[in-house]
Amino acid sequence: MSKPRKKFTKAERLEIVKLSLDPETKIRDLADRFEIAVSTLTRWRSQYFLEHGQRPEGQGIKKMSETEKEVHQLKKQLREACLERDILKKAIGIFSKGDGKFTNS
Repeated sequence: MSKPRKKFTKAERLEIVKLSLDPETKIRDLADRFEIAVSTLTRWRSQYFLEHGQRPEGQGIKKMSETEKEVHQLKKQLREACLERDILKKAIGIFSKGDGKFTNS
């Protein structure tokens, strides 16, 4: 038999999420300490950030200035444009190949 799940109140969840915001704290360790799944804690954190209008920091997410955000956005657009260009080049190559049945000579 599995043991019954512990129900956490909203205040308890908030306290656990606040503990997880410390950059020194690992989410995995915190989840093990309170006997909850990492995905549950991650979901609680996401809900917290949505409710408080914040963006998560730490845990691999870095802060960027406005110019860094713009550079990142432009690089993303450039990658997408290059990918589209490469796809179109391949499509032109495929459609321009003749099957040898019709010639213009």
